[in-house]
Amino acid sequence: MSEYKTIEQKRKFYKSTGWKKLRQLALERDNHECQWCKKDGKVTHKDAATLEIDHVKEIEDYPELAYDLENLRTLCKHHHNKRHNRFDGKATKGINWDDEKW
Repeated sequence: MSEYKTIEQKRKFYKSTGWKKLRQLALERDNHECQWCKKDGKVTHKDAATLEIDHVKEIEDYPELAYDLENLRTLCKHHHNKRHNRFDGKATKGINWDDEKW
């Protein structure tokens, strides 16, 4: 079991081939959609937002679940930041449908 306490340990984990493959599996399982937006009846897809993979139980506290697909969920950047209280007070940019050229 690895430790994921330091920035270097986390960086190594998130750059690993194993993580990249598991991340892709989580995205595919979740149909490339934010699961929190989906719960709210919204569709936030990879074409409209940056999608990130969230560990439900943090790897710092549960290193044995770091590679457990069932411990992962797809979140948009907004919800992932909200989950980790990483807001800087700036408004998030939404989609302006007036810009669409159909």
